[in-house]
Amino acid sequence: MDEFHTQTIVDIPIKDLVLWTENPRDPIDESATDQEVVERAYADPRGKWNLHKFVLTMGDFYDYSELPTVVYKNGKPVVYDGNRRIALAKIKLGYVNHLQTMDLDIPDFPETMPCAVCSEETAIQRILRKHSLAGSWDELEREKFERKYIPQTPKSPFLLLEDALGVISANEELNQNFVKKEIFTETNLKALGFSVEDGMLHSKHSNEDNLKIINNIVEKIRNRDLSTRNSRGQVFDVLDSSIKQLIEADKNKKSHLIEHAEKSKQVVPSKPAPRFTKRTTPKNDETIFGEKLSLKVGPVNDLYRDIVELFWFWKNRQSSQSHLSKSFPALIRMSLRLLTETAAKDIDLKWEIGDYISAYFEQAKKSLSKDQKTTLSSLIPGEAQKIIQLLHTGAHNYQAACNMEQTMILSVLVAKMLKISHGLGGA
Repeated sequence: MDEFHTQTIVDIPIKDLVLWTENPRDPIDESATDQEVVERAYADPRGKWNLHKFVLTMGDFYDYSELPTVVYKNGKPVVYDGNRRIALAKIKLGYVNHLQTMDLDIPDFPETMPCAVCSEETAIQRILRKHSLAGSWDELEREKFERKYIPQTPKSPFLLLEDALGVISANEELNQNFVKKEIFTETNLKALGFSVEDGMLHSKHSNEDNLKIINNIVEKIRNRDLSTRNSRGQVFDVLDSSIKQLIEADKNKKSHLIEHAEKSKQVVPSKPAPRFTKRTTPKNDETIFGEKLSLKVGPVNDLYRDIVELFWFWKNRQSSQSHLSKSFPALIRMSLRLLTETAAKDIDLKWEIGDYISAYFEQAKKSLSKDQKTTLSSLIPGEAQKIIQLLHTGAHNYQAACNMEQTMILSVLVAKMLKISHGLGGA
């Protein structure tokens, strides 16, 4: 489709423009508000927005040489391309509140912006043409974007490997163009004991051995034994002898479909961006706090979001080659005390953690589901005083704080209290 026949230049008030939550740069929950998108863009946990660097390239005023690409969805003008510019405009004009962004020297923006309005199909074509060749996306982002918006595009072996084992997102060394084009080809995968059958990845090995093979490749790339200059494309040749023997031993075995990464206990796939799905029973395979919270802007909300990022940082590295120690979860537990203490002081500077827990515990406990109440009573017997004790103990005893199952249900209870004290529309 010729985009020049389908686009129209329309003046749209910046306050009406909606930031795209599915922006490939850093997709977040589709229900997120402009406020939440801007806060995440500023925090930039994945290093994708670079607002401070970007604003320096803009000069003293907004240049109309690049217009935002806008698609009307459900009657609202959604910004498909140009989200950084519009995010900065909303900050400059006061349409979002985020005091931390005061350190951004944002140029002047008009209240109304000329935008290139087009169909979603045209917008996707423009985005792919502009960004897929500019090096602003990594390989996994590009692949996932194409698959989502151009579903007829067949999955590459690179993406099939990610779908099956979650190893690309778990190892940044693998998320490179040369790895996709020269290492994880069908020919090389076949030499490693893998095969692509009916659009799915199969293997002759166990899941444990699958990961041993991939981890050895990661090591070789990290040590530059395998690169665009060394042993280019010769994957099998550079592997450790023990890995070669493993592959040879399974050579005559029948291939089988690899269990999907989400169901596999061997690896936890990395999350491109936190999507805080509400759950019922808090177990180790769930998100911290048990649900996504919408809190009032301020230090409590900022710390809450930081803890979520810390949780996913730990979660996504449990099965990778990360060097995090077994006591790392203690940092998550300790942060819950800091969050609770911050919430208390935000209400009354004289308040301690005990005052906050005493004020909100009973109401929070009533809002727990039946399963959550059962989990709470089994892991944390007692009432408010026990919660206070555990928060204090977690900050001083790292061994006790490493009990992640207890930390998870504790976080759910803290979340219920925060919804009461700092939730949008709360007290």
